Amino acid sequence: MNIENLRDKTNFDSPLGVGGSLCITITKAMLTSEGTTNLEVCTEINDNELLCLFGHSGAGKTTLLRILAGLTKPDKGLIVFNGMVWFDSEKKINIPPQQRNVGYMFQDYALFPNMTVEHNIRFAQKTKDKNEVDQLIKLFDLEALKNQHPAKLSGGQKQRVALARALAAKPNVLLLDEPLSALDFDMRLALQHEIRKAHELLNTITLMVTHDLQEVFHLATSVVILKNGNVINQGKPVDVFSQDKTPYLYLK
Repeated sequence: MNIENLRDKTNFDSPLGVGGSLCITITKAMLTSEGTTNLEVCTEINDNELLCLFGHSGAGKTTLLRILAGLTKPDKGLIVFNGMVWFDSEKKINIPPQQRNVGYMFQDYALFPNMTVEHNIRFAQKTKDKNEVDQLIKLFDLEALKNQHPAKLSGGQKQRVALARALAAKPNVLLLDEPLSALDFDMRLALQHEIRKAHELLNTITLMVTHDLQEVFHLATSVVILKNGNVINQGKPVDVFSQDKTPYLYLK
């Protein structure tokens, strides 16, 4: 992807509507357990794509999500969604998170401790709609917990609340940082189905960090393999993982 050609396609008047592609060309220095390395990503994610980020810890997967959410600033590069510039180091553009219409499920959940389950989910809505909150509570089997505060919840319960809250914003781009890691096998399978269904209903781009190969094949339309900050392979899961190297080498 040529960064200057990408700049030529941008449209500052384009609203953040449903659908649209996400173009990323960024560099960001990262400090890892092995020293400083650069996260370098150049890719385009198509409308309604569910992309899994796969690779070892410290490869840059979470850093990339934070960059897309507007929580971490790249050192240089360009990010464009649906013709709207989110970040451009050359033109000194870096629009804040609240203007990106991104739903982010954090790895540590980041639930508001002083709010109930119901209020945590409702907080994310741009237009308050109790019926939609009730539907999400039912979808994620949270009816018995809706008046509880996060301190009373298990790790798996917190994860389900965090996922429901991320969906409540009806985001154009949904970012999921290992959303199912704390769940038992049955709940994991059930929520894989719900993530897929929600992704399709929202007509959104979804980026999901996972270390679970089964999740990649069950959910992803495409996969990006990150190693030491670099994209070393990407494409459809069946194509990427049918090549010579076993996928487990990417986790070392």
